[in-house]
Amino acid sequence: MRSSLTRRDLLAAGTGLAAAAALPALSGCSALAAADSDPDTLVVHTQLGTTAPGSPTYLAAVDRFQKENPGLKVKNLVNGDDLGQVYETSRLARKEADVVMVNLYDKTLAWTDVDATVDVLPYLEDWGLRERVLPAALSAWTDDRGRLRAFPYFATNWPVAYNRALLDRAGVDEIPTTGDALIAAARKLRAKGIAPVTVGGNDWTGQKLLAQIIQTFLSPEEARHAYSTGDFGSRGAREGIEYFTTLRDAGVFADKAQGLTSDSMTTQYNTRSAAIESAMSSALAKVPPEVARHTEVGGWPLAEGAAHARPTVIRAFTLIGFWISPNGVRKIGHVEKFLRFMYRPDTVSRFITESGRDMALRTDTVSTDFPLVAAAQRLGSEVSEVLLPDVYVPPAATQPLITATSTSFTRGTGAAKVRAALESAYRSA
Repeated sequence: MRSSLTRRDLLAAGTGLAAAAALPALSGCSALAAADSDPDTLVVHTQLGTTAPGSPTYLAAVDRFQKENPGLKVKNLVNGDDLGQVYETSRLARKEADVVMVNLYDKTLAWTDVDATVDVLPYLEDWGLRERVLPAALSAWTDDRGRLRAFPYFATNWPVAYNRALLDRAGVDEIPTTGDALIAAARKLRAKGIAPVTVGGNDWTGQKLLAQIIQTFLSPEEARHAYSTGDFGSRGAREGIEYFTTLRDAGVFADKAQGLTSDSMTTQYNTRSAAIESAMSSALAKVPPEVARHTEVGGWPLAEGAAHARPTVIRAFTLIGFWISPNGVRKIGHVEKFLRFMYRPDTVSRFITESGRDMALRTDTVSTDFPLVAAAQRLGSEVSEVLLPDVYVPPAATQPLITATSTSFTRGTGAAKVRAALESAYRSA
């Protein structure tokens, strides 16, 4: 697996060039200011702080932490989807933040391998925090050399949301659990002017749903092979692609799904323009109460001969973790205080109750004010789980897979062309 950030980059890159490249990206903050010269300031590079789910809770937690630790300040550097690139640039200049809050995906997969961040397992154990983490989360964040990339924090459930009121209006009596039932439901919904399944076919949401459908006929081992290598030639993978194209050409997905994004997907569902969406828990938390009252959560319908016993969902524990940088090691005492605070049961509970987040940590708290998130947590054995492909896809293939996803959601594109598009995304990797 290769990354755009290599060991040679880290050792040899010119500081001035790296700093100049970072300046426009940091929301009004210079990357050169990231490694604060004040030894009592902890710099955290995070995706929380603006509109991301959980941001108000995080900012309130930082305020409480500073009040409990007078003299110790926390400086937040906030980025969105470009956080990985901005962090890499600041690391090249040796001006990176002390702690990074981001998911395990794309560029971040290689950070520990190229010394952009450190193995945190010794700290997790020394600080007595290992028992706070769910075993599945520890496994997901551990690389094939036994290194723990980051302290696990946010998890996610990724079920399918069904607007029961819209289905009833169209004469769909039951939540579809098979492909045939889904196709029949789509026809009835379209007859009433309602989009069936809305999906961001032009971004990561469509890529995840496509991967979920392809896994209909794949065991976990077969799915890992396909998404690690880009080999979609197995019988199960080919059957999964054919299942996807059958659903697509039968009108299951919203019109022009290949051009939709995650924002347009959630807008269509939340405004009752579409009856069904594949939604991660952070999106479920944003469903308006008047829509949530009529929403049931379940899994993706299966085809005959599927490798799974029940409709499928994605469950993942790699949504956000706390990574420690080489600069952070120099302030490890402050990092320890911060992470102990963030792992405290009361802090964790507030993310659940105030923001509807799923956590990768042990907790008895439930999302009472976020009924769809809680319903997804209760699905249990009613559904089967498939893999989130993020931790297996080589970083160089991540964005090409998004392009392949848009191609795949274009009606009329044959199964062979979908497979070719997916496999070509891996050629540069």
